[in-house]
Amino acid sequence: MKRKKIVFLPGLVLAAFAVVPFFACTGREITAGKGGEVAVTARSGFSSTEGSNPDLLDEIAELERAGVYQPGMGFAESGLRERAGDYAGAVAAAFKEMSRLYGFGEIQMNDLKESLDRAVALEGPDKEPAVQTARALRAFIDGNWNDAEQMLSFIFPEVEEPDDFISWVLLSCALEKNRDDRKAGSAYKAIRARYMKFPEYWYRGARLFSDAIASEYAELCINLAPEGPFAGECREILASLSGLKTEDGAGIKTKSEIELCITLAVQSGNPEQLESLIPLIALPENPYTLFAIGALKSLASVPLYRAYFDSLAANSSGRLADRLVYICRG
Repeated sequence: MKRKKIVFLPGLVLAAFAVVPFFACTGREITAGKGGEVAVTARSGFSSTEGSNPDLLDEIAELERAGVYQPGMGFAESGLRERAGDYAGAVAAAFKEMSRLYGFGEIQMNDLKESLDRAVALEGPDKEPAVQTARALRAFIDGNWNDAEQMLSFIFPEVEEPDDFISWVLLSCALEKNRDDRKAGSAYKAIRARYMKFPEYWYRGARLFSDAIASEYAELCINLAPEGPFAGECREILASLSGLKTEDGAGIKTKSEIELCITLAVQSGNPEQLESLIPLIALPENPYTLFAIGALKSLASVPLYRAYFDSLAANSSGRLADRLVYICRG
């Protein structure tokens, strides 16, 4: 796909979210143009800068729905909105980008909070929508669902699209207050396409829904960001839904993680790549352990890997030793 650019002015909102320092420290491509413009090169197929702001915003939305959200898109959207005078929308878009980065573990929660605090400090009557939006989003990440919902509903009396970012925040607030809100739950599930690469969407769904749906959301969150800040709690959710203790969640691996681990071990010819699966097969019976045992039993037909399991079995005891013997010999 051809690489294209969206050009935007850094502006006050993006400065509050420390956009240029972020791009500089991560090595993402930025170029300065005339008049202080900054061009962010994206791999995701942005349109050129010749279109109108609404056209570009529509294209960003469609890219998100297609699951090709890439770092920088939220900042680009923020710059476009700020240039159009939509300061509230600019703050929301920049916060969306920072939230995504946090979900992948690329920044810390303090970075997110400090960015919002800088936005709250913006001065000027025309900046008041930005200030109020930053306050509302700070209430959201602090877990003050009523305050966040009331402020955002006032600032955004009509959301642009049923799956836009403010819609997601409002739906999250509604479900955090009442998990039995069927209307909010249905609306939340209906917008999943746009948040395919947004870890917090899956995390909140895993917490707020139940049974099979919660398991699916938890697995998707882990698969998307296995080392992110939400993965640990999602593993605990999977453990609990599987009849295990929450503390057993540390050993849980999703089916995708199990398959990836085995693929890497086979490709490298190194059975020690399977080490991360050992705590999983030592757990009491559950779907993830059974899946891993079945996959490893197939691998044990190869002498190199069977010898590895034999060695582990000789130095193990209890359930783990029994499972390893079964994997090796059936």
